Amino acid sequence: MKGELRYEGKAKRVYATQNPAEYVVEYKDDATAFNAQKRGTIQGKGAVNNAITAALFPQLEAAGVPTHFIERLSEREQRVKAVEIVPVEVVVRNVAAGSFSKRLGLTEGAPLSLPVVELYYKSDVLGDPMINEDAAVALGWASREDLSVIRDLALKVNAFLAPFFQARGIRLVDFKLEFGKTLDGQIVLADEISPDTCRFWDAASGEKLDKDRFRRDLGGVEDAYQEMLRRVLADAPTGDVKEPA
Repeated sequence: MKGELRYEGKAKRVYATQNPAEYVVEYKDDATAFNAQKRGTIQGKGAVNNAITAALFPQLEAAGVPTHFIERLSEREQRVKAVEIVPVEVVVRNVAAGSFSKRLGLTEGAPLSLPVVELYYKSDVLGDPMINEDAAVALGWASREDLSVIRDLALKVNAFLAPFFQARGIRLVDFKLEFGKTLDGQIVLADEISPDTCRFWDAASGEKLDKDRFRRDLGGVEDAYQEMLRRVLADAPTGDVKEPA
């Protein structure tokens, strides 16, 4: 049973439950870009992102990445472990794109010789500024031990996702992760993995199948999200994870 609204972000609402160790997360269709300077709605986005995350997180668990995910409850809701989010977002890059290309003067689409891990302070007000490990430790956002665990888990996520999507004709360009601490202090993967948080390019055509279609006014946003869901579920585990109607 959903209880008190604990948090509402740009893409999700988080509710308390009778169990203090669990939350209910509700996915919204709201879309934002450029630190919420651009706003809109992507019809069906919440259901798609919920379904993709619910399909991927159990597979990541099996690959050795602890997550907050427990089960999908409905088309837009899932039950998760209650966590305190570490205010340091992690971006893993396999290909030069987006702000990385602009910042370093690189051609978008250039492959990187190894995954690049970047840290950002989770702050909408400040525009999620890029930080380094020393800043995160000095300002008390995470310990060095926490950051070491988070980096290792982020690379493990990449090691699973890159071939997973490659097998489905998708180039995993980059993605953002958030981590949290459970009540007993374990660091786990939280938030979501979806076209909102990843750059997905069709491996053959280079077509963008993610939120860049919204950011850059490319059109076909809903179709791109549905196509990513179709590919993720192509051989999804049996169970309660089903494609939204």
